[in-house]
Parts: sequence; structure tokens; C-alpha cells
Amino acid sequence: MTRHHLDPSPSTTVDVFSRDLPPVLTVDPGDTIVVRSLDASGHLQPQTFPGEKAPAMRSESRGHCLTGPISVRGAASGDVLAVRFISLRPDPWGFTVAAGRDTPLTRRLGLHEGPPAWLLWRIDPDAGVATSDLGHTVRIAPFHGVTGVAWDEPGEHSTIPPRAVGGGNIDCKELVAGSVLYLPVTVPGALLSIGDGHAAQGDGEVAGTAIECGMTTEIKLELVTQRPVPGVHAETPAGQITFGFSPDLNAALGDALDAMLTWLQASYGVAKATALALASPVLDLRVTQVANQSWGVHALLPAGAIS
Repeated sequence: MTRHHLDPSPSTTVDVFSRDLPPVLTVDPGDTIVVRSLDASGHLQPQTFPGEKAPAMRSESRGHCLTGPISVRGAASGDVLAVRFISLRPDPWGFTVAAGRDTPLTRRLGLHEGPPAWLLWRIDPDAGVATSDLGHTVRIAPFHGVTGVAWDEPGEHSTIPPRAVGGGNIDCKELVAGSVLYLPVTVPGALLSIGDGHAAQGDGEVAGTAIECGMTTEIKLELVTQRPVPGVHAETPAGQITFGFSPDLNAALGDALDAMLTWLQASYGVAKATALALASPVLDLRVTQVANQSWGVHALLPAGAIS
């Protein structure tokens, strides 16, 4: 197996998903890649004061600044791409901005007319903490907000809403080192793009941003078949996870739960109603994020919860 390195540059970053984008790197199944990604805005250096327009990879961006796409040799429709997160190390600086956009949530909170509030963070990956310019300290748990593959539709597609096909802007805080994210493949090579590093985020990403940062990530890419769940799902240190994405929160919740029941049926050989009864004492339904046009909900079955 080969170990690759991929750094962000104008020729190795994208801000859309598209089946027509040429890959910037082609790897074999089982290869590992050390991927450098910039923060979601593609900043090349930290802000010196809150709200400063710092230099970025692209002067105008349509979406997240992602590194990729990466092609996996032999990947074809019907396969599942397993993205194994071996390590994630955030850059030493990041930011959070709140009330930066007019959204239903900021209107509900009475914050839609601004001005936005910024926190600038110094991140200490070795100590596992981030400290804001106001002096607050939080524990970090690095992960990528966006990990997604292209899907079989023509044109260029926004990176902002998460999708049941392709994944993308999932924003699930459980996808830390030691996790495996499973993404169904629909186009040759899969065409994986990754970025939107988060040093820390709570369920919901309630401000619309987390601690946004660049990231150095080691991943291993494998092709698998016959997974128990047909859609996007994950195995994490916290437990098994299934997802639902929809502008309708009830639909997103239902999709996440339905997928988890499918997994339980396959794991324990029980009928769907029995799977629901098994789930009820132990399963957590969480609002993954509220920030990106579609609601995200994930169902978390804690590790070891059912024996």
C-alpha cells in the first residue's frame, strides 16, 4: 500500500461537487493519504483582528474550500467508499462567527440584522484546547465538516447542504480520529473531496460555524460491499451512526431512525418493530446541524449498548 501527500493549492482545491471535475490524485484501494486542507473560507493566514478579510485561496468562492477530488482506482457504482480517519491535527489558529447571515434561526433569535460576532482562536493540538481572543478555553475534538463524493448528476453542485447521496457537509462532531465514514459510490473513481476542518463543535453547529480551521488529516480509503445500511453511515468511537438530511426536520429524523433500524435488523436478525423496541432504551437522536439549508439528524447507537 502507498502513502500519499496532498496539499492545498489553486489546482488541488475545489468549491463545488461535480462528477466532471478531473481528479487531482488517483490512489489504489487501501492507500493512505495525508491531506492538508484550509479552513472552509480558504484562508491562507489568520485574521489579525475579528472580521478582517484575510487573504484566501480564492478571491470569490461558491462554497467550502475543499481539497480534491481524489479518485480511487476501480471504484464503481454500487461500491461503498470507506473513509477511515487515522489522525486529525488542526492548524494553530481558527475562528467562529455568529449571526453572520439572515437565516430563520438568526431571525428567531433576533440577530438577523447584525452585526456579526467573531471569536479568534489559538489552538493547541498537543494540549487539546483552544483559547479565544476573549480568554475563554474549550476542549477540542477535531473532525471534518465536509467529507463527500460526487454523484451521478451533470453540472456543479453546492457544497453547502448535506445530502443523502454523496454526503458532503455532514458536520457530525462524532467523526473524529478512529471513525470510518461509509459513502456509497455512484461515479467512477468516487471523487472524494474533504475540508471544512472543525477543531470543536457542538451538536447543531448553532452559530453556523464551529471553530473553523485548517487541518492535516491522515485517511485510509477502502472499497467495501454489502454494508448493512444502503446510505451514508459511520462507525465511530462513540458508536454506530446513521444520518438523515432534509429541509423538513421530521423527515430528516425519520430517515436517520429508519436507517438505524435497518442496521439493527441486520445485526440482530429481528423484525423492524422489534428493532424499534430495542432502540428505544439506548438510541440517541441528535440534531447534527441547523446551519446549511437542510437539517441534519444523526441516530447514535452507543458502542456496547446492546449485547
